[in-house]
Amino acid sequence: MIFENAEEAAGYVRSILDFEPQVGIVLGTGLGNLVSEIEIEREIPYKNIPHFSLTTVEGHSGKLILGHLSGKRVIGLAGRFHYYEGRTMQEVTFPIRVLKLLGVELLIISNAAGSTNAKIGVGDLVFIRDHINFHAENPLRGENEDRFGPRFPDMLNTYSKRLNDNAMSIAKSLKIKAHTGVYFGLSGPSLETPAEYRMINILGGDVVGMSTVPEVIVAQHMGMEIFVVSVATNKCFPIKLIRPTTLDEVIEVANSAEPKLTAIVKKMLSEL
Repeated sequence: MIFENAEEAAGYVRSILDFEPQVGIVLGTGLGNLVSEIEIEREIPYKNIPHFSLTTVEGHSGKLILGHLSGKRVIGLAGRFHYYEGRTMQEVTFPIRVLKLLGVELLIISNAAGSTNAKIGVGDLVFIRDHINFHAENPLRGENEDRFGPRFPDMLNTYSKRLNDNAMSIAKSLKIKAHTGVYFGLSGPSLETPAEYRMINILGGDVVGMSTVPEVIVAQHMGMEIFVVSVATNKCFPIKLIRPTTLDEVIEVANSAEPKLTAIVKKMLSEL
C-alpha cells in the first residue's frame, strides 16, 4: 500500500499546486530559516495531507513549502520525522516518496550533527560524501515496491560528487569553513557515550546524527540525486573536549550557521 498511499498524498498536493517541483529540500535543523528566502506560492500543513504524520520535535514546524528559490521550482519539507519518535521507517521516509512522485529529481537534505573528527569544529559545515548506517532497521526492509526502485539498490554513488564539489567551491569563494565527510547514522534519541564517540571515530565517521540516512536510502532507491550538508553543532572528539550537550545549544549553533548554509544552497541552485 506504500505506493498507493504516496500517490494519494501526491495527488492531493498536485490538486493545490500548479507547477511540478524540480528540487526537494528537507528543511531540517540548520536550514529552517531558508523558508524566508523562498518565494512562497503555497503552504500545506502536514495534517492536511493524506497519510502524512505530524512532527513532534522542537524546531520542526510540519508543513510543505512550495515556491521558487534561485530561479528553481522547489518544495520544502519544513520538519522531518525520526525513528526515535516511535515512527516506522516507512513513516519516516514517506515524505521522500511523495516528493519523488511529484517530480523531484534533486534532493537537498540538512541536519545537525556531532563532530567526531578532531578537525571539524563547532559551527563548521560538512558536505556528506558517504554514510555508515547503524540504524536498527533499513527502510527498504519488507516486500519491495518495484514501482519505486529495485530490490537491491546499489549505494556506491549515493551522494552527488558534482554537487559536493560545487558546494565546496562556493564555500571557499565565500570564505566559509567547510569539509567533506562521512555521516554516521544512529537511531537515538540518547546522545552517544564517550566510548561510542571513540568507536565512531575509529570506524571513519566524521559526524554523527539521528536522521538523514533512512531518507537517503529511500531517495537512492528511487534514483534521486542527493546532496546532504551537516552543521557540526557540538564537539564529540577528542574525548577530552566533550561537554554535556542540550537541545537549546544545538539549535543555537545551527541557527548561527544557517546564513552560511543558506548562501551556499542559493548559489548552488542558481548555478544548476
